[in-house]
Amino acid sequence: MGTAETEKTEFQHPGLGHHHGTHAADKEAPPVEGIYSSGSGSDIEHTPGLTATGAGGALGAGTCDEGGSDDDIDLDRSPSVLDRVVSRVTSHSSIDPGPPPDGGWLAHFVIANSWGWINSFGVWQDYLPTILPSRSAFEISLIGSVTVFLLFFLGTFTGRLTDAGLFRPVFLIGSFFQMLGIFGTSFCTEYWHFMLAQGICIGIGNGFVFCPAVSLVSTYFLKRRALALGLAACGSVTGGLIFPVMARELLPTIGFPWTVRAIGFIQLGSLAISNLLSKPRVKPRRTGPLVEFRAFKEMEYTFYAMAAFFFFWGLYFPFYYLAAFSRDALANDRLTFSASLDLLLIMNGIGAIGRVAPNFVADRVGAVNMLIPICAASSALVLGWIGVRDSAGLYAWTALYGVTAAGMQSLFPAALSFLTTDLRRIGVRMGMVFTIVSFAVLTGPPIAGAIIDANGGSYMGAQVFSGVSLALGCAFLTCSKLVKMRKTGIGWKGKV
Repeated sequence: MGTAETEKTEFQHPGLGHHHGTHAADKEAPPVEGIYSSGSGSDIEHTPGLTATGAGGALGAGTCDEGGSDDDIDLDRSPSVLDRVVSRVTSHSSIDPGPPPDGGWLAHFVIANSWGWINSFGVWQDYLPTILPSRSAFEISLIGSVTVFLLFFLGTFTGRLTDAGLFRPVFLIGSFFQMLGIFGTSFCTEYWHFMLAQGICIGIGNGFVFCPAVSLVSTYFLKRRALALGLAACGSVTGGLIFPVMARELLPTIGFPWTVRAIGFIQLGSLAISNLLSKPRVKPRRTGPLVEFRAFKEMEYTFYAMAAFFFFWGLYFPFYYLAAFSRDALANDRLTFSASLDLLLIMNGIGAIGRVAPNFVADRVGAVNMLIPICAASSALVLGWIGVRDSAGLYAWTALYGVTAAGMQSLFPAALSFLTTDLRRIGVRMGMVFTIVSFAVLTGPPIAGAIIDANGGSYMGAQVFSGVSLALGCAFLTCSKLVKMRKTGIGWKGKV
């Protein structure tokens, strides 16, 4: 890293306490390898390297095992390991921000509004054809895909703006666009109205509030940060339960416009609370480059990025089309509109297990090792969906897929921390993967819808597309692990 003049500094890193250190010119700082664990003199209790996303509210936590102790790392000179979504873990300022307070409800509210709405899109995929009878399944699903695309794509930039100290204006702008979109949707009568309000406006709002809100969680918690992020991710479960129930109960009684407005008032209240109570803890800091193309020279990263694309290419097809499938494609016991929404409630509700439990197991066996079998199970379930013929089988299938799909969303960002040797680059690399994933979620569900339309309403082709996409993602993730094993010399059972 070169040499520099000796400089006395006094700072407090959260969880490390006060240090009176000397940054010696003649001491070469070792490279940061993997996720570091705390040394004997540290107050950190196995603090994971954390990342967070969206897809079902996708959040994850890596594990701290490799590399040196905290004494080996020059914290004053090393950039943050979490550059975008879970950013602002600490400040290199000499001003002590104080111990992390009890918090996390901000992120829970925001994820409920963003990912909860996205995971509930199956309601609108099933209902909007009654308003837009001339529009195909492809066109309807494109509305929801644009929403998810903008959440991922804009997160690359809004996370960086948050690091620069612009949390409040960014969050306020996002709240405005969310409310503009949700209340604007209640007045929509044409397809382009829905695309503008529900697709673009809500998508922009989600992109501006999701990443900045989740970035605060890591500064509000220290020793139980993984649990905090897992519980914050359960906001997608909260929203995914509340919004379909409201739609099921209100659509037949007060109609579409006021049902959407009622949901909007719920979101308005939670966003108002979030805007009033949110308080960034650390001072602004500079961040690294937005894109690091040399990352693709590391094959484990390249395979991981390809795996993430295929994961999300096929992941959301069941979320969008499950309710419609239960009404249109079951050989026996086709469900009513109200009963079909129960499937979304089951899928979203049981996802709480998949969003929390895998993180704890991953701390022990490795996120990649945990993610590979979950992806394989998801692929097998989607392909097995072809054989579901009655409502009882569909309810059972929904519960199983709800767990595995939530596990994928929770673990996929955590896996990167096990594959990255220099954690100072993990933020920008995760941002690059989010950008890649944004195009997968933009095109995946519409492609599935186009396949359904082309096959006269048959879902088999779309189910094969989704299942094979997940299988390809699993294969590329396995390749990533093999490359990592070859580089590090660990065995197949080694922690990756």
